[in-house]
Amino acid sequence: MQSRGLKTLAAPIPLSSLSDDVAALERALERTDGPLVLVAHAYAGAVIGACTNERVRSLVFISALSPDEGETVADVFYRDKPSPEAPKLTPDNHGLLWMPDDRFGAAWCQHARPEQAALLAAIQGPIAVAAIQEKVPKPAWKEKPSWYLVAEEDRMINPATQLFLARRMGAQVRSEKVDHASPITAPGPVIGMIHEAIASSVARQSGTQQHG
Repeated sequence: MQSRGLKTLAAPIPLSSLSDDVAALERALERTDGPLVLVAHAYAGAVIGACTNERVRSLVFISALSPDEGETVADVFYRDKPSPEAPKLTPDNHGLLWMPDDRFGAAWCQHARPEQAALLAAIQGPIAVAAIQEKVPKPAWKEKPSWYLVAEEDRMINPATQLFLARRMGAQVRSEKVDHASPITAPGPVIGMIHEAIASSVARQSGTQQHG
C-alpha cells in the first residue's frame, strides 16, 4: 500500500480496556491529517467502531468483531459455537487472556508456515478480560460505509458470526477461504478490500465536491 503512495499507520493499542484502546487510537490519529479509512482485525473491530474521529470516511473489518450499542465483544464472540480447534481461554492471575503456544498455530493461523506461526505466538500480546466485557457506544458503522472480509476457514471467530455481523452493519461483504490471520497469511484479499474502501471514499468525496 505504501508503494502506491498511501500513507499507513498501525495504531498501537494496549488491549487493557475498550476505552483505553479507543483513546490510544485517537492519539495515533492525531499524528495524521486528511481523510481516513480505518482497518481492523478481530477485537480491534470494536475499537474502530467506537472511534468518533470526524475525518474517518470508511471502516474495513477483517474477520473482526463489531458489537452493536450496548453489546460487548464477548457477546458477539460467543454468539455461535466455537471451532473444535479453538482453545478455551482462561485469564491468568492478572486478568489477561493468552493463546496457548501449543494451540496457537492450529487455531489462530493454520495457513501460516510453522516458523511464521511460532514467531506470531512468541510476539502475541494478551488482551485483558475487561476489554471484552465493556459495553460499546453507538458504533460508527451505523453512519459510515463499511466493508467486511469474512474468513471462511477462521477457527477463532466463527464464520457464521462474521457473516451475521457483516450483514447487520450493511457492509460490503467479501468471503474468502482464508484463516483468522489473513492479514499475514493471505494479504492479497485484505489489501484488495482496503483499496475498494479507499476508492469508494475518494469517489464519494469527489461527487460531494462537484455537487457542492
